[in-house]
Amino acid sequence: MTDSSPTRSAVSAAAPAWRPRILAFLCNWCSYAGADLAGVSRLQYPANIRVIRVPCSGRVNPMFILRALQQGLDGVLISGCHPGDCHYLTGNYYARRRFLMLRQLLEFCGIEEGRVQFSWVSASEGQKFAEVIRDVTERVRELGPATRMVKHAWDLPENLEEILPEASATGCSCGASSHDH
Repeated sequence: MTDSSPTRSAVSAAAPAWRPRILAFLCNWCSYAGADLAGVSRLQYPANIRVIRVPCSGRVNPMFILRALQQGLDGVLISGCHPGDCHYLTGNYYARRRFLMLRQLLEFCGIEEGRVQFSWVSASEGQKFAEVIRDVTERVRELGPATRMVKHAWDLPENLEEILPEASATGCSCGASSHDH
């Protein structure tokens, strides 16, 4: 007896591979310049990262990270200058302290370790930037799509009469019967 169903590998090859959506907050002076160097050097790294350039990693509000996760992004990367090399002297120290506190909050909320990552990349480290992006993407891919804290819009049926049949009978959108008016 022959089985006409496709093999598992054929089915997985036909389905598009899931690609994680990752948001990166990059320090203007170091990490963003490192990303620029990686691009100019034509270094290969995953393209599923969206960059927000910030003046300093110390300016990244933890609420931005929580909001990104709530909006359904699969991972967040914060990357700044190496400790001691901050253009604003102590900004990356503030970022490091905030990240340690945020990590505890995320653990408390049940967010998997690795969804939010922090790195130090200088302007001359284009190769390191490409490696960080590959590592972050692979780690988030292993975790799978984000499900915790993701806020979904209500899925309303196309035909609202399914919800309020009496509203359609009276022509009134408030749901009151015709004798109530």
